[in-house]
Amino acid sequence: MTLELAVRMLAGTLILFSLVMYYFVSPWWLLLTAFVGLNLFQSSLTKWCLAEKILKKLFFSSTSAAAR
Repeated sequence: MTLELAVRMLAGTLILFSLVMYYFVSPWWLLLTAFVGLNLFQSSLTKWCLAEKILKKLFFSSTSAAAR
């Protein structure tokens, strides 16, 4: 899995999770949906994404890239 696909999967998972939590728990969970959407919009303009940096550090280290 590429880093770009991992970021998309994380964003989609967070959106679906927040919608489920909105339905079963509280409407305040829609703020998470808005945050993810704003982060996607901001990253498309600035080409900088915090989630990408975190995922890269956690799962896409330079040692795993050398093993491919």
